[in-house]
Amino acid sequence: MVIAETLIKQVKAGNRRALAQSITLVESSRADHKEQALHLMDGLLDKNSGSIRIGLTGTPGVGKSTFIENFGTMLIKEGFKVAVLAVDPTSKLSGGSILGDKTRMELLSREPQAFIRPSPSQEFQGGVAPKTREAIALCEAASFDIIIVETVGVGQSEVMVSEMTDIFLLLMAPGGGDELQGVKRGIMEIADLILVNKADGELKSTALRTCADYSGALRLLRKRQIDPDDFPKALTISSLEAIGLHNVWKEINLLKDYRIKSGIWVDNRKKQSLDWFETELKRRMIQKFEKDIEFLNKKNDFREKVWNGKITPERAAEDILKII
Repeated sequence: MVIAETLIKQVKAGNRRALAQSITLVESSRADHKEQALHLMDGLLDKNSGSIRIGLTGTPGVGKSTFIENFGTMLIKEGFKVAVLAVDPTSKLSGGSILGDKTRMELLSREPQAFIRPSPSQEFQGGVAPKTREAIALCEAASFDIIIVETVGVGQSEVMVSEMTDIFLLLMAPGGGDELQGVKRGIMEIADLILVNKADGELKSTALRTCADYSGALRLLRKRQIDPDDFPKALTISSLEAIGLHNVWKEINLLKDYRIKSGIWVDNRKKQSLDWFETELKRRMIQKFEKDIEFLNKKNDFREKVWNGKITPERAAEDILKII
């Protein structure tokens, strides 16, 4: 466990190279790396609990990277350490990912108080990567004050990021009523702030109208017990011109202070740990079965029966579980 012990010390010291190596270690599928990763996470259990985890989603092209770069730069100027965990979609054909977020956030990546880590989604559902939770914990252990998780940005499946962050931001482009109709209740109900981007130049008036539409729609949703009376809310911003970013930070802190005072903040973190445990347990159970020769032989028998139409998929699944 020499590698893990060394990384534990370096991560706690805030070494960004060691942090990157640690995330690579926990993302590895090698058996020897898995044991090292477990030891590493055990050694960093007493991580920084004073961080703010911010989830950010929005459709491709809405300006997520520009928002993060200017928002992150602003926070660094105010004395914070900022980590960005950006999830890139994985190709179903090649299995590869572009991982271009570090290039798109060139100015932020140069900041010594910033850390940007792109990770492939590996077709993991929910807009995040399989080891995003571990990456968040590692960034906290390295004393980063704010961890921003940028999702793939594919739509309604992005709700999983809200189960591992404290504040959830939904970034939207200016548009008319058709776009508003396209935003389903699911993702709007979990968003803490809806940010209508590109509120500058010719699009400014459109952005203001869109923001008013979203504000009206939010009032129709059922009141959430975890929020102050005026949350969730919609705001206009311009990521490109860095307009409204200070206001976003002010609203995040208002929500944070309210949830800490009411005890919701700590309870939510504990619930997230339990969700992490349930997810990890299911994943490891599946992996264990997939390595069992007897199970695989039985599974192949039932696959053949399903293929030939001799049994329904539901009955095949039920029967193989009874045998196990």
